Amino acid sequence: MASRGEIAVVHFTGRIAEGDDEGEIFDTTDVDVAMAEDVYHGHRDYKPLEFRVGERKVVAGLDDAVRAMEVGEERTVRVEPDRAFGERDESKVVEFPRADLEARSDVTAEPGELVRSETGETGWITAVDDETVTVDFNHELAGLAVEFDVKLLDAYDDG
Repeated sequence: MASRGEIAVVHFTGRIAEGDDEGEIFDTTDVDVAMAEDVYHGHRDYKPLEFRVGERKVVAGLDDAVRAMEVGEERTVRVEPDRAFGERDESKVVEFPRADLEARSDVTAEPGELVRSETGETGWITAVDDETVTVDFNHELAGLAVEFDVKLLDAYDDG
Protein backbone atom coordinates (compact mmCIF):
# COMPACT_ATOMS: atom_id res chain seq x y z
CA MET A 1 0.00 0.00 0.00
CA ALA A 2 1.09 3.54 -0.64
CA SER A 3 1.36 5.49 2.59
CA ARG A 4 1.15 9.23 3.18
CA GLY A 5 4.42 10.86 2.16
CA GLU A 6 5.52 8.03 -0.13
CA ILE A 7 5.88 8.44 -3.86
CA ALA A 8 3.17 6.51 -5.72
CA VAL A 9 3.84 5.51 -9.31
CA VAL A 10 0.68 4.75 -11.28
CA HIS A 11 -0.69 4.23 -14.73
CA PHE A 12 -4.24 5.50 -14.98
CA THR A 13 -7.04 6.20 -17.39
CA GLY A 14 -9.72 8.67 -16.36
CA ARG A 15 -13.24 8.47 -17.79
CA ILE A 16 -16.44 10.39 -17.30
CA ALA A 17 -18.68 8.12 -15.21
CA GLU A 18 -22.17 9.32 -16.11
CA GLY A 19 -24.28 11.50 -18.34
CA ASP A 20 -24.12 12.15 -22.06
CA ASP A 21 -20.34 11.73 -22.15
CA GLU A 22 -20.22 8.56 -20.01
CA GLY A 23 -17.16 6.47 -20.85
CA GLU A 24 -15.32 9.33 -22.57
CA ILE A 25 -11.63 9.37 -21.67
CA PHE A 26 -10.39 12.70 -20.34
CA ASP A 27 -6.82 11.62 -19.51
CA THR A 28 -4.51 8.63 -19.61
CA THR A 29 -0.86 7.90 -18.89
CA ASP A 30 -0.90 4.74 -21.02
CA VAL A 31 0.15 5.20 -24.65
CA ASP A 32 -1.51 1.92 -25.66
CA VAL A 33 -4.87 3.09 -24.27
CA ALA A 34 -4.44 6.49 -25.94
CA MET A 35 -3.78 4.85 -29.33
CA ALA A 36 -6.56 2.27 -29.01
CA GLU A 37 -9.13 4.85 -27.88
CA ASP A 38 -8.06 7.47 -30.46
CA VAL A 39 -7.11 10.06 -27.83
CA TYR A 40 -3.38 10.04 -28.56
CA HIS A 41 -1.63 13.42 -28.69
CA GLY A 42 1.87 13.46 -30.16
CA HIS A 43 3.01 16.34 -27.96
CA ARG A 44 2.39 14.30 -24.79
CA ASP A 45 4.87 12.11 -23.00
CA TYR A 46 2.88 9.04 -21.97
CA LYS A 47 4.56 7.70 -18.86
CA PRO A 48 3.49 6.66 -15.37
CA LEU A 49 2.39 9.44 -13.03
CA GLU A 50 4.46 9.92 -9.89
CA PHE A 51 3.07 11.86 -6.95
CA ARG A 52 3.60 12.15 -3.23
CA VAL A 53 0.63 10.57 -1.46
CA GLY A 54 -1.34 13.01 0.67
CA GLU A 55 0.02 16.22 -0.86
CA ARG A 56 -3.13 16.95 -2.89
CA LYS A 57 -1.27 16.99 -6.22
CA VAL A 58 -3.88 14.66 -7.74
CA VAL A 59 -7.63 14.47 -7.21
CA ALA A 60 -8.47 13.25 -3.72
CA GLY A 61 -10.26 10.13 -4.98
CA LEU A 62 -7.17 8.93 -6.85
CA ASP A 63 -5.01 9.62 -3.81
CA ASP A 64 -7.49 7.65 -1.66
CA ALA A 65 -7.45 4.73 -4.11
CA VAL A 66 -3.68 4.21 -4.07
CA ARG A 67 -3.66 4.20 -0.27
CA ALA A 68 -5.83 1.07 -0.40
CA MET A 69 -3.87 -0.72 -3.13
CA GLU A 70 -0.94 -3.09 -3.14
CA VAL A 71 1.91 -2.61 -5.61
CA GLY A 72 0.96 -4.40 -8.83
CA GLU A 73 -2.77 -4.19 -8.13
CA GLU A 74 -5.22 -2.82 -10.70
CA ARG A 75 -8.69 -1.53 -9.99
CA THR A 76 -11.38 0.78 -11.24
CA VAL A 77 -12.56 3.42 -8.79
CA ARG A 78 -15.52 5.75 -9.10
CA VAL A 79 -14.92 9.22 -7.71
CA GLU A 80 -17.78 11.59 -6.92
CA PRO A 81 -17.38 15.29 -7.78
CA ASP A 82 -16.43 16.39 -4.26
CA ARG A 83 -13.37 14.04 -4.34
CA ALA A 84 -12.64 14.66 -8.05
CA PHE A 85 -12.79 18.09 -9.70
CA GLY A 86 -15.26 19.74 -7.34
CA GLU A 87 -18.89 20.64 -7.53
CA ARG A 88 -20.00 23.04 -10.23
CA ASP A 89 -20.25 26.59 -8.85
CA GLU A 90 -22.47 28.94 -10.84
CA SER A 91 -20.82 31.95 -9.18
CA LYS A 92 -17.73 31.05 -11.23
CA VAL A 93 -19.63 31.74 -14.46
CA VAL A 94 -19.05 35.45 -15.03
CA GLU A 95 -20.12 37.97 -17.65
CA PHE A 96 -17.71 40.66 -18.81
CA PRO A 97 -18.23 43.58 -21.17
CA ARG A 98 -17.16 42.36 -24.60
CA ALA A 99 -15.25 45.58 -25.30
CA ASP A 100 -13.13 45.10 -22.16
CA LEU A 101 -12.06 41.60 -23.18
CA GLU A 102 -11.46 42.50 -26.81
CA ALA A 103 -9.25 45.40 -25.65
CA ARG A 104 -6.78 42.82 -24.33
CA SER A 105 -4.18 41.77 -26.87
CA ASP A 106 -4.47 38.08 -25.92
CA VAL A 107 -8.26 37.65 -26.32
CA THR A 108 -10.38 37.45 -29.48
CA ALA A 109 -13.67 36.77 -27.61
CA GLU A 110 -14.54 33.52 -29.37
CA PRO A 111 -16.49 30.65 -27.73
CA GLY A 112 -14.10 27.98 -26.45
CA GLU A 113 -11.20 30.40 -26.06
CA LEU A 114 -9.25 30.17 -22.81
CA VAL A 115 -8.80 33.37 -20.82
CA ARG A 116 -6.94 34.19 -17.63
CA SER A 117 -8.42 36.45 -14.97
CA GLU A 118 -6.50 39.19 -13.18
CA THR A 119 -6.19 36.79 -10.21
CA GLY A 120 -4.66 34.04 -12.39
CA GLU A 121 -7.70 31.78 -12.75
CA THR A 122 -8.22 30.15 -16.13
CA GLY A 123 -11.65 29.91 -17.69
CA TRP A 124 -13.13 29.44 -21.11
CA ILE A 125 -15.53 31.58 -23.05
CA THR A 126 -18.91 29.87 -23.28
CA ALA A 127 -21.02 32.58 -24.93
CA VAL A 128 -20.54 35.85 -26.80
CA ASP A 129 -23.10 38.44 -27.85
CA ASP A 130 -22.82 42.06 -28.99
CA GLU A 131 -22.36 43.41 -25.46
CA THR A 132 -21.10 40.63 -23.19
CA VAL A 133 -18.80 37.64 -23.01
CA THR A 134 -19.59 34.78 -20.60
CA VAL A 135 -16.58 33.03 -19.05
CA ASP A 136 -16.78 29.80 -17.03
CA PHE A 137 -14.02 29.49 -14.42
CA ASN A 138 -15.15 26.05 -13.19
CA HIS A 139 -12.90 23.10 -13.96
CA GLU A 140 -14.24 21.53 -17.15
CA LEU A 141 -15.07 18.34 -15.21
CA ALA A 142 -16.60 20.11 -12.19
CA GLY A 143 -19.84 18.49 -11.07
CA LEU A 144 -19.11 15.18 -12.80
CA ALA A 145 -18.42 11.79 -11.28
CA VAL A 146 -15.39 10.15 -12.87
CA GLU A 147 -13.80 6.72 -12.95
CA PHE A 148 -10.14 5.85 -12.88
CA ASP A 149 -8.68 2.59 -14.09
CA VAL A 150 -5.55 2.63 -11.98
CA LYS A 151 -2.56 0.33 -11.57
CA LEU A 152 -0.16 0.95 -8.71
CA LEU A 153 3.24 0.23 -10.24
CA ASP A 154 5.36 1.22 -7.24
CA ALA A 155 5.29 3.02 -3.90
CA TYR A 156 8.50 4.10 -2.24
CA ASP A 157 9.92 6.44 0.36
CA ASP A 158 12.41 8.84 -1.18
CA GLY A 159 13.54 10.28 2.13
